[in-house]
Amino acid sequence: MPDIPVAPSPLIDIREADLSDPVDGAALLALMEVYARDPMGGGQGLSAFTRAHLIEALASRPSAHVILALAAQEPAGLAIGLEGFSTFACRPLLNIHDLVVAEAFRRQGVGRRLLQRAEVIARRLGCCKLTLEVLEGNGAAQAAYSSAGFRPYQLDPAMGRAQFWEKPLPDGG
Repeated sequence: MPDIPVAPSPLIDIREADLSDPVDGAALLALMEVYARDPMGGGQGLSAFTRAHLIEALASRPSAHVILALAAQEPAGLAIGLEGFSTFACRPLLNIHDLVVAEAFRRQGVGRRLLQRAEVIARRLGCCKLTLEVLEGNGAAQAAYSSAGFRPYQLDPAMGRAQFWEKPLPDGG
């Protein structure tokens, strides 16, 4: 049976998290665990180290912006934005590093509302743009991001789209 779209619920509160609040911290960890266990997040849970240190590490970074979606205090969604800097524009940017919506709240507009709140934060910070990464095989996320105004990044069509690459650094450095 196909999923039937559900109208957005006004009962879902979207707000910036207070990482000194244990309720917000628990919601962040629960949603990051959902994301990490999902195939789009790697399919494995968070490490014990990450569970023990993530809240403190994010709280210590003024450039980290955590947005929670809560439905009657139940974690519904999460966006974590990290400030960067565009040398071409000589202005900050906000990268949506993590975006997750709990399965029970998908197709209800939660992701769109998280992105809208991230845009409010980016405008408040004077950012020139929002950025994010998305897996090639995640068509649902690509469609959602496209409908929210995101598009693949390219400077010159003749040179093609930008690719997101990584080089892991064992033991953090």
